[in-house]
Amino acid sequence: MTVTIGRRELIAALGSAAAWPLAARAQQPAMPVIGFLNSASAGPFKQFVDAFRRGLNESGFVEGQNVMIDYRWAEGQYGRLPELAADLVRRNVAVIVATGGAASGLAAKAATATTPIVFIHAVDPVKLGFVASLNRPGGNATGIYLFTAALEPKKLELLHELVPQAVVIGILANPRNPNVESVSTGLQTAARTLGLQTYVVNAAAEDELVAAFATFVDQRIGALVVAADPFFNARRAELVALAARHAIPAIYEWREFAAAGGLMSYGTIISDAYHQAGVYAGRILKGEKPANLPVVQPTKFEFVINLKTAKALGIDVPTTLLARADEVIE
Repeated sequence: MTVTIGRRELIAALGSAAAWPLAARAQQPAMPVIGFLNSASAGPFKQFVDAFRRGLNESGFVEGQNVMIDYRWAEGQYGRLPELAADLVRRNVAVIVATGGAASGLAAKAATATTPIVFIHAVDPVKLGFVASLNRPGGNATGIYLFTAALEPKKLELLHELVPQAVVIGILANPRNPNVESVSTGLQTAARTLGLQTYVVNAAAEDELVAAFATFVDQRIGALVVAADPFFNARRAELVALAARHAIPAIYEWREFAAAGGLMSYGTIISDAYHQAGVYAGRILKGEKPANLPVVQPTKFEFVINLKTAKALGIDVPTTLLARADEVIE
């Protein structure tokens, strides 16, 4: 049996076939967008963003394939964060990942009460009003609480053990960090317990770092604690170079400082926090609620000594301290 199709029917059939892929694509759900908000700069945070992407991948999401990431970097200008966060909300992103300190989280929280937020910062999220409790956040936010402020006294103890002759200890802090008051108070209290004096200098901009070290030299400090802060983390190469130039023994918060030539570091593993943020963002994209995802607290801490830097400073590192280090950089 032969079926004959007229010219008009053939044209109509071909037109329908050509239109079908377009209609099918139009019916596909839009690719979700993650808003990635950070108080610092993209370059120094590349390895942390990579860790975030790995966490996303483990949850089944690959950037550019089934999820888009819209990055917003404040370049160390914390005052830009509220507008950057508001812009992400206007774009109707599926989740905001607020990184680079509590200032980013505060900006995101102020911008929306409904868009899910995954934060990474060092300020107690319960005290900030981010969550009702660590185990049951109860709102639109959850994340990773690094509690670096509680680690600052330990950093001072390690520094004192390495350079016990240093009586005046400098403290470099960022006055725009919401944690700055508790950090300074904790360090000063710990210093008094050890019989040490402290000299606090604030810095929140690139040019202020140079001036801060000039002040430390004038005050004849014997060693330096660089307080945990995303702005300092983004400027770790400059800080390490300034400490070397003025021959000041210094301790920092992340391993990345010691790897860049800093004398010592003690703190949490920041890449793990970004990895976990990626995992949580993926789980939220799959339908889980921040209210039901417990705030994660780190359980691993790294103590790193750069032996090459110690030798350049003329410091003999005690074997007892070397034995306690998780990593010794030769």
